[in-house]
Amino acid sequence: MTNRTLNLDDALYRYLLDVSLRESEVQRRLREETAGLPTAGWQIAPEQGQFMGLLVQLTGARRLLEIGTYTGYSALCMAMALPEGGELICCDVSEEYTSIGRRYWREAGVEGRIQVRLAPALETLEALLREGQGSRFDLVFVDADKTNYPAYFEQALALLRPGGLILFDNTLWSGRVLETQPESADTRAIQALNRALRDDARIDLSLLPIGDGLTLCRKR
Repeated sequence: MTNRTLNLDDALYRYLLDVSLRESEVQRRLREETAGLPTAGWQIAPEQGQFMGLLVQLTGARRLLEIGTYTGYSALCMAMALPEGGELICCDVSEEYTSIGRRYWREAGVEGRIQVRLAPALETLEALLREGQGSRFDLVFVDADKTNYPAYFEQALALLRPGGLILFDNTLWSGRVLETQPESADTRAIQALNRALRDDARIDLSLLPIGDGLTLCRKR
C-alpha cells in the first residue's frame, strides 16, 4: 500500500501494458515505424495515446485541435475515438513526418476526420481565431516546441469552449523541471508554464505522471 504515485520499473511497466493496452494493429505499426527514426523520442507512450482517446470519449469531444503532430500517433489515437462527424485539426511544420501519419490514418479509415495545416502553429491558431473559431473546440493537445508553450496556452484557451480540455505533453520533462538554473530555454519554458498553470483561476488543473508528464487543464 502507498499514498503516493508508484515508480514504474521495467517489469511493472510491461505488466501495465500487458493488462491494459488495447492498441490496434495499425497503431502498433505506426508506433514501431516511428521508433526507427532518429527523433523517436518525440513519440508519446502508447498508454498515453489510449488515455487521450478515452478522454475524447468521456468528454464527448467532437472538435479537436492538435499542436504538434509529428508522425501522427496521437492524432490517430484521438481520431479513432471521435464520433461520426468529428474533426481533428493538426498543426505542424513538417510534411515529411505528417506524411507518415497520413498513410496510417488512411488505413485506419480516419483520414477524412483529420485536417493538417502546415505552418508555424501560432500562425495557424491566429488564423483559426480570425475565422471565428473562438470557443469552438472541445479538446486541444499541445506537444510542440516547448518555448512557445505559454503562448500556445493563451491561444488554446481562446479557442476552447468552457468545460473543454487542454492537454500539455512533457510537463515533467524527464525530471529536468527540477533544475534550479536550467540552461535550456525549453526547460525554463516548461517550468514557467507549470508555475503559471498552478495559479491560473481560469482553469481546473491536474498534472498526471503518465508518459513524460501530461497536464490536464479544464477551462472554467
